[in-house]
Amino acid sequence: MSRPATAPAPITKRPNILFIVTDDMGAWAMGSAGHPDARTPHLDRLASEGTLLRQHFSASAVCSPSRACIFTSRHCLEVGIPDFLCQDPEVGLDPQVPSIASELKAAGYDTTLIGKWHLGHGKKFHPTRHGYNEFTGFLIGDDSGPLSSRDPVIEKDGRRSRVPGYTSDLLADYAIDFLRRDRASPFFLSLHFWAPHANQGVSTEDGDRTWHPLKSEDWDLFKDIDPQIPNPDYPKLDIPRVKRMTREYLASVHSVDRNIGRVLAQLEAQGILDDTLIVFTSDNGYNLGHHGIWHKGNGWWILTDNRGDRPNLYDESMRVPALVRFPEKVKAGQDITSPNSSLDWLPTLLDYAGVNPSFTPRGQSLRAPLSGADAGPLRTIFGQYRMWDWNQTGADMRSWRTQEWKLMVDLKETVPNEFYALHRDPCETTNLASSDDPAIRAAMRECKQALYAYMKQIGDTPVPVYN
Repeated sequence: MSRPATAPAPITKRPNILFIVTDDMGAWAMGSAGHPDARTPHLDRLASEGTLLRQHFSASAVCSPSRACIFTSRHCLEVGIPDFLCQDPEVGLDPQVPSIASELKAAGYDTTLIGKWHLGHGKKFHPTRHGYNEFTGFLIGDDSGPLSSRDPVIEKDGRRSRVPGYTSDLLADYAIDFLRRDRASPFFLSLHFWAPHANQGVSTEDGDRTWHPLKSEDWDLFKDIDPQIPNPDYPKLDIPRVKRMTREYLASVHSVDRNIGRVLAQLEAQGILDDTLIVFTSDNGYNLGHHGIWHKGNGWWILTDNRGDRPNLYDESMRVPALVRFPEKVKAGQDITSPNSSLDWLPTLLDYAGVNPSFTPRGQSLRAPLSGADAGPLRTIFGQYRMWDWNQTGADMRSWRTQEWKLMVDLKETVPNEFYALHRDPCETTNLASSDDPAIRAAMRECKQALYAYMKQIGDTPVPVYN
């Protein structure tokens, strides 16, 4: 029986906020999520001392659009970020769009971003035009070259230079330096790791993507394991490649976890750990053999006879880890299994800060369920991802996810429609889009009608005509 919904106690003291975002981390890649090979003791600590959101979904499936959704509580096409951003200086997130950082800065927070931005490069779209007082990290899409797990080019104090060291360690170093400062106001620190994104400009001997170089204390834990993979019986799955990638990926996740431990230790040493609202999440999810593909919404087949494109909005591309720790305000050891969205972070953080948004967010505050109250009515999750026209496939995808059903459509019809009965097929293995079963046809019709009605509501046009 669910508990009656109750309003959380009023905020009497504004908390510090540490908002940690990883890059391309699947919800499955943590010990607390049940993966037998993951080594994530510090993330597992956050789960045991706080709340784990098991059904938390990104509103898009690729870096830039998913980050725009998190940052603004708007859908990616509403803010003009359909796909990952490259070097076009005229494409980026409009600084006039309200964001988490701009709302908290206006309320008196000390705002800093350390790590990955990827919402436009150059002065026009710089993080400091979006509410951050300071930025140390990488814009992505500028002329700094490909990003890697070691010796990255980092912008600090407006100047870019190559910094020796492992990228995850360096970002944690900058975060620790920030935390050591004396300050009169609460802080909002966005710590955006590059890991566990696969490296750019680095490849294996046969030209494949890799997560190397990896620090020995991360890689040594995984280099000799025989990792579990999600569906070894998938036809023509390139199992050796999946296992090699999985070992490297989990080591990269460990580099994040290890450095989060360092940041938590710094908060503890300063006596402010329990005064800090800590959120851990990722921009989008990740596939490693799931559905026969690897990567995210712009995935590729990982088969012995096919390495081509496979655009998708599968749950593995959309479901992301989500942990929240804030003693006495967030229930410890709680699992929330009802669905929620990355659009919810802006209203949630502002709620904890006692700040009323200057606009109406698409998401909703999670403060009540995080405190242990009933989560309210079950929610439907909408997904949106439009590939750039120059992309080989050029898919324009939408998804509609209820508790029972999952619909995926490509408005350009380059990818077949997919329809899954989640209540009996949670891994999305059997596509029912061509089923003749009247009950399934009726359910699919209802989902399509609801999807198109929502698209019309948010101005996502042109809305297809259902037939």
